[in-house]
Amino acid sequence: MSLSACAELSRCFAAAASAKPNSGKSNPTAATSLVINSPIGRDGAVLSVSRSRKTSRIVVEASQGLTYRDAGVDIDAGAELVRRIAKMAPGIGGFGGLYPLGDSYLVAGTDGVGTKLMLAFETGIHDTIGIDLVAMSVNDIVTSGAKPLFFLDYFATGRLDVDVAEKVVKGIVDGCKQSDCVLLGGETAEMPGLYKEGEYDLSGCAVGIVKKDSVINRKNIVAGDVIIGLPSSGVHSNGFSLVRRVLAQSGLSLKDQLPGSNITIAEALMAPTVIYVKQVLDLISKGGVKGIAHITGGGFTDNIPRVFPEGLGALIYDGSWEVPAVFKWLQEAGKIEDSEMRRTFNMGIGMILVVSPEAANRILENRGQTDKFYRIGEIISGNGVTFS
Repeated sequence: MSLSACAELSRCFAAAASAKPNSGKSNPTAATSLVINSPIGRDGAVLSVSRSRKTSRIVVEASQGLTYRDAGVDIDAGAELVRRIAKMAPGIGGFGGLYPLGDSYLVAGTDGVGTKLMLAFETGIHDTIGIDLVAMSVNDIVTSGAKPLFFLDYFATGRLDVDVAEKVVKGIVDGCKQSDCVLLGGETAEMPGLYKEGEYDLSGCAVGIVKKDSVINRKNIVAGDVIIGLPSSGVHSNGFSLVRRVLAQSGLSLKDQLPGSNITIAEALMAPTVIYVKQVLDLISKGGVKGIAHITGGGFTDNIPRVFPEGLGALIYDGSWEVPAVFKWLQEAGKIEDSEMRRTFNMGIGMILVVSPEAANRILENRGQTDKFYRIGEIISGNGVTFS
């Protein structure tokens, strides 16, 4: 099993454990995301765990290249936490937790939207952040081939602004419609003194279902299989601690035009996360899909290997997809190294599918005018991700 630490910490226990969102927005906080997924535990349950971690702010001279660690998020520390938790809960590494139910598995995932919320506060754009919230969980559970059934949300604030909360919930409803699931319920918590005026926090949990004989489990992936990439809408909902650091250093504001595009920086950064559920389930139904990775915390290079069996790696073709202008600007303005960009951001690919060569040909030949699928690489013998 490969181990992975992501940039946003998510937690769900197979037995009904409650999830508490990260508060403390007045302090720099790094949330390291991981999903602990045991195929089936000793008692039939699967355990998913998360932790939050406060870090001190590091000041970097403008002439130096920024890193995610400079912005307060230490992926290596997260990886160390994963290693320690692995000793307590062996068999970790998936995107969602599976729980057996008759001839099926219930698949659950939980997450938040990280410090993208801080840009929502600054821009006043609250009607799409709920889409991000739903996307972060349903995109995780669909990697197992699960169809989302329902979603639960948690909205916490110091003083309830009904108009703002309504906009947030509208986005959650929109996200559920896009993923063909039901907003089953949620919790609204008003906690004076815990949050700054005008701020709130969000978390959510999605539950889906997949037949045991249809679960996508990576076991039959072999060298020579093809990696298909599905495009992102931009930064999605991870890496925003570094995004905000770059923005502060760049001298530009959210209202300024994004270099190399005809939209503002705010519009580019607040573009909602793509919900891939219907698209991915349709591709799965046609056969040949062996593994799926959701590209979130940990970026491009840390997430892809999570779906490979031991002894296999990925060769990614440079220039095989269009990198959105927002990433080019972030890299230039922050003087960020290629390796750091790939480990922090999705770089324009929000979901990857490992498929047989025959399935790859079918997918690429039959794509519609609105479909954007890219052949971005292949499975090779070895470990990790290499670029050519």
